[in-house]
Amino acid sequence: MFNLFLVATGGATGAVLRYILTNFSKSLLSSSIYGTLSVNILGSFLIGYLITSVYVKNIPEDFVKFFLIIGLLGSFTTFSAFSLEVVNLIMSKKIFFSFLFIFISITSCILFAYLGMIINKF
Repeated sequence: MFNLFLVATGGATGAVLRYILTNFSKSLLSSSIYGTLSVNILGSFLIGYLITSVYVKNIPEDFVKFFLIIGLLGSFTTFSAFSLEVVNLIMSKKIFFSFLFIFISITSCILFAYLGMIINKF
């Protein structure tokens, strides 16, 4: 039951943080695409960093797994918004930009997850 509480509170926190960062990005750059890309890259880096924290640091595994990774970062990162933005780009006949957005999103998220894991080993 406590793990459910950790997931719920982490999820609420992550959703609020995503909302704030996406709106901030949208106000600066007039497009939610950059906000989605930012939260997904940052979230990927943090997941890579945190997943190795369980083994490297003395952080309780349940807190890392349920609150931070599943709850907070699970709601902070947003595959559904990414998917919707790709579909909107395609429907707006911005085919090249949609594929560029897909490529940049996938490669940078994987790279930053890896960097998070590497940085935490030092």
